[in-house]
Amino acid sequence: MKKNKFWVSALALGLVATLTQCKNAEKVTPADENELITTVQLKFTESGTTAPLTFTFRDVDGDGGNPPSKFDSIVLKSNTTYTLAIELMDESKTPTVNTTEEVRKESDQHFFIYTTSPPSLLTYTYGDMDARNFPVGLTGTAKTGVAGTGKLKVQLRHQPPINGNPVKDGTAAPGSDDVNLDFNLKVK
Repeated sequence: MKKNKFWVSALALGLVATLTQCKNAEKVTPADENELITTVQLKFTESGTTAPLTFTFRDVDGDGGNPPSKFDSIVLKSNTTYTLAIELMDESKTPTVNTTEEVRKESDQHFFIYTTSPPSLLTYTYGDMDARNFPVGLTGTAKTGVAGTGKLKVQLRHQPPINGNPVKDGTAAPGSDDVNLDFNLKVK
């Protein structure tokens, strides 16, 4: 009888452990795979021109520590169309790592979101898509509206697969931020 109680107890404990592991596996997210991005450059090229206007955020020591060494305000012409390209770097390493290429290679796991406040200042149209036809945002078109001041939020969502299944669905909900910046924006 003691043997049966032992085996029943062991079986019950094993079942509980298995169910707990399965339940926890659903909640498991990949190890922190966010890219270290210390520098973000927004390059706005006005239609019909070739010289970009470059606006930079730079915080070489990353979050915390020292404040950013550079955080440009964006100044654009009103009622103008621009090509917008973004460049990402990790300048905490020597030599500097161009993170843009990594994001491009893993486009199925990355999604840029450009939000303007107020919305009348600028609208953004995606110029690149990943293999599943979801927007990426490394390049696109920015059209300014009427003159005014506000903010341009640049957010890069890292959306790696969970348990081998893609989570990127064209929304900001899944994943975590690699970049989340509020640039001052002036349209004149």
